[in-house]
Amino acid sequence: MKKRLVVLTGAGMSAESGISTFRDSDGLWEKYRVEDVATPEGFQKDPELVLNFYNQRRRELLNTKPNAGHYGLAALEKDFDVRIITQNIDNLHERAGSTQVIHLHGELMKACSVRDLETTYDLDPAHPDIHLGDKDPKGVQLRPFIVWFGEAVPMIEPAIREVEDCDIFVIIGTSLNVYPAAGLLNYARRGQPIYLIDPKEVRTYRDDIVHLQCGASEGVKRLTEILDKMK
Repeated sequence: MKKRLVVLTGAGMSAESGISTFRDSDGLWEKYRVEDVATPEGFQKDPELVLNFYNQRRRELLNTKPNAGHYGLAALEKDFDVRIITQNIDNLHERAGSTQVIHLHGELMKACSVRDLETTYDLDPAHPDIHLGDKDPKGVQLRPFIVWFGEAVPMIEPAIREVEDCDIFVIIGTSLNVYPAAGLLNYARRGQPIYLIDPKEVRTYRDDIVHLQCGASEGVKRLTEILDKMK
C-alpha cells in the first residue's frame, strides 16, 4: 500500500511559472487594495473593477505553464498516494498531472453566482472573461469562484482530514501567515516526517520540520531524492 503524501502549496509554488504573487514587495497587494478586489463588499461597491481584476488574472494564467515543481509532484503519484492542498487559485497542479487537488481558496477558471457559491461553472479558455450581465441559468449575476476575505473556507475540513491521515506532510511556498490554511500544520502528527520547501526563512512553532531552503522546483527535486529512500 502506498504511503499517503499530503502537500500544502502556496504562492511560491506557482511563482516560478510567472504567476504574480500577492504578498511580496512587488506583489498584487502593492497595486490593489485587498478591500477593493478580494472582499464581498468590494464586489458590491464596484463589481466591474473586481471582474476586470480576475479577468486579468485569468488571461495571465492561460499564458502560463506548470513548472518543474508541479510536474515533480505529479510524478510522485507513481510511488505515493499524493494529495495536494493548495492555497492557489490557478490550475497548474491539474495541468501538470496531479489527480487529487483540494483548492482552499477557489478556482480561477470557474464561476459561481452571487447567490449560490457552491454551484460552479467551468469557464471556456477561449472566452474566459466574466462581464457584468453574465448570468447563471437562474438569471443571477456570475462572479469569480474565489473565496474572498471574510467568506467561509468550505474545503478546510476535508483538508484537515487529509493532514490528520497522512504519512508525510510537505509545505511548499507558503509563509504560513494566512489562516485557516496555516493552521493545517497543527494537525500534522508528531513523529511523522514534515518537510518545508521555501527559499525564505519561515517561522513556525514546530521543531520537527526539515527545511529545504530553496525554490519549489529545486525543492521538489530534493524532496523526491529523500522520498526515494523511504519507499
